[in-house]
Amino acid sequence: MLYYLFNFLDQIYNFPGAGVFRYISFRASAATILSLVIAAFFGRRIIDILRKLQIGESIRDLGLSGQMEKKGTPTMGGFIILASLTIPVLLFARLDNVYIVLLLITTLWTCMIGFADDYIKVFKKDKEGLKGIFKVIGQIGLGLIVGLTLYYNDNVVVREFDTVSKSFVDVQKLITTVPFLKNNEIDYSILGSFLPDALAWIPYVFICIFIITAVSNGSNITDGIDGLAAGTSAIIGLTLAIFAYLSGNKIFAEYLNIMLIPNSGEMVIFCAAFLGACIGFLWYNAYPAQVFMGDTGSLMLGGVIATLALALRKELLIPVMCGIFLVENLSVMLQVAYFKYQKKKHGIEYARANRLFLMSPLHHHFQKKGYHEAKIVSRFWIIGIILAVVCLVTLKLR
Repeated sequence: MLYYLFNFLDQIYNFPGAGVFRYISFRASAATILSLVIAAFFGRRIIDILRKLQIGESIRDLGLSGQMEKKGTPTMGGFIILASLTIPVLLFARLDNVYIVLLLITTLWTCMIGFADDYIKVFKKDKEGLKGIFKVIGQIGLGLIVGLTLYYNDNVVVREFDTVSKSFVDVQKLITTVPFLKNNEIDYSILGSFLPDALAWIPYVFICIFIITAVSNGSNITDGIDGLAAGTSAIIGLTLAIFAYLSGNKIFAEYLNIMLIPNSGEMVIFCAAFLGACIGFLWYNAYPAQVFMGDTGSLMLGGVIATLALALRKELLIPVMCGIFLVENLSVMLQVAYFKYQKKKHGIEYARANRLFLMSPLHHHFQKKGYHEAKIVSRFWIIGIILAVVCLVTLKLR
């Protein structure tokens, strides 16, 4: 909103200083600062409201150190992230940008899925929360919206050099970046070439659904100890902000020989607000946590990250960039599969006594081994930073 206001003042009245709103770097910096301010100053009020409404975390005794001390800690703190993310984006980003609109829809959509889950757990006293089938339906719905928008929208283009006209042209292509390879671009349209034109969108949309479901569930599983999901998401958000800035800048894209995505620069502002929101939330969520984000926040973080990666055509980097989410997800899947195998082969008592991990997700395994949760979180953050650096190194691996 402020972008349009100050642009109007600059064009009509030559208002002093209004021109700075044209610069993505200025608006991104302002979005980060504002998101931090909203999270830090209004976060306390939101926590007080949650406590007044007795929206506290219900804890099952899993035999983890310090676990029962967290009982009653306010949950649904994802609303802090929601407010500190959406308000700066609405103020500083261009709202006619297809990527910004898509990301705002993703934010609200996944937040509502998570809220429904938290509401059932807290107010209906059902520890299972929203049934898994309804979560999946919600994620499929979002995947359809994201996939069909990126497939059909005329503003979703890449800029390529046309050898005939000897100039750069914007073209609609379903190409994406393949990391660690020299000729590192593939075209998803190959997958739909075997189908009728009316159904050619199905393979790409299926990929979008899979990625959004996997990443949002991964961030949800990672949100198990104080500060882990928020800190990991902040690292990923910063990585995506760098990709968005480079991919939307003609000079840097040409220098690094990477895909130039027109209008993707606006996503820098969203990523900046996302980063500020995660860090601001950590002010209250770092050990010992004063508030938990709940599914309201954790599903939203994963959904936003997945949509950003798809829009920036960096989704094949997700296994590296979101390596923490991936490992946490795999630890649960492996634990369940190993338990079922041992139960079938040796019986349930043997299976219970011989688990693959002491407990899953993986962060609980290390808690069982006696590591303090603050140390676990710090080391996971370090691994997340290393993975982010590996992702950025791929910019020059051509």
